Amino acid sequence: MNLFDVYPLNNITITKALGSYVWDENGVQYLDMYGGHAVISIGHTHPHWVRRIEEQLEKIAFYSNSVIIPLQKELADKLGKLSGKEDYQLFLCNSGAEANENALKLASFHNGRKKIVSFDKAFHGRTSLAVAATDNKNIVAPVNETGNVVFLPFNDEKAIQEYFNDNGKEICAVIIEGIQGVGGIRVANESFLKLIRNLCDEHGAVYIADSVQCGYGRTGKFFSHDYAGVNADIYTMAKGMGNGFPVGGILIAPHIKPKHGMLGTTFGGNHLACAAALAVLEVMEDEKLVEMAKQRGMYIINKLKTIEGLENVRGKGLMIGFDVPPELKDLRKKLLENYNVFTGEAKPNVIRLLPSLALSGKQVDEFFESLNEAIEQIKEPRLEKI
Repeated sequence: MNLFDVYPLNNITITKALGSYVWDENGVQYLDMYGGHAVISIGHTHPHWVRRIEEQLEKIAFYSNSVIIPLQKELADKLGKLSGKEDYQLFLCNSGAEANENALKLASFHNGRKKIVSFDKAFHGRTSLAVAATDNKNIVAPVNETGNVVFLPFNDEKAIQEYFNDNGKEICAVIIEGIQGVGGIRVANESFLKLIRNLCDEHGAVYIADSVQCGYGRTGKFFSHDYAGVNADIYTMAKGMGNGFPVGGILIAPHIKPKHGMLGTTFGGNHLACAAALAVLEVMEDEKLVEMAKQRGMYIINKLKTIEGLENVRGKGLMIGFDVPPELKDLRKKLLENYNVFTGEAKPNVIRLLPSLALSGKQVDEFFESLNEAIEQIKEPRLEKI
């Protein structure tokens, strides 16, 4: 049997990982500035995370949500404390797409409406309604197409104000990433997020803060939306929530009331997932990783801005992007193949940095040494072999 070929793959097999490094089957070490797509929040195979999972595995790995699972309440309490959303409610699931799917469904249950406002270059997942709210026609199958989602220009206050003026009583929810990830590290203006909050309040719509990639401390605050000083009605989470163990969830404001049967999941909130998620929060708190992400990120952004050739450096914390001009179009490939540095991308010309929040100063210096050498190597005129 063959694997279903839907991923363009680098010809590398990773067999070991620790902190911000990974190793291939030949023992070659790579610096991971990509974090497995923003998933690795506390560093690969952190010993506390490993121990937490192993200890739980020796007790019980899984039972369904038909019984009391105390770890879920323990996770909710810890998450509420660290995020500052102690009065919110937690629903656990398995992935970012599932989190957004449940958030949109819950919003519609709450106000009985259908219209969803999303934005250009948004990415919210690949499942039914989540992909319908994603601005990429290539991954939206005919069965996913719906007239219930409208895409507005990102950061365009006039456009969203006018849309609410015309359609306010039909709008179920606005879903927005505080910083677009797949869209190219596009940062939502604080005034734009405040306007969304005000419009949702005025018209009875639900503000959904997609924090799957731009949440969980990565940006220097627990949720990137916190920079705007607003509270969303629903926050969606995944990726860094489990440091590689599949876990997702939504935080739900207290005015949205639950009812038995309205949401459900088989694997969400299982014992192992909760143990992994608790380990992440414990490490984040003990090692002050949110503040570290903020400080490291400021340093990286400021230093990137001094490098000739890199354009439009932006981001917050350790969610950073910059554009590469045509003459440096092979920079990401060069970093991986010649300097053993993993980075991310966004089409057509963006390099994304999404490293572990525990990235060390030494590793930052190592990255910049490789980056500068790779740029110089690309700029050097090619010498003909004599």
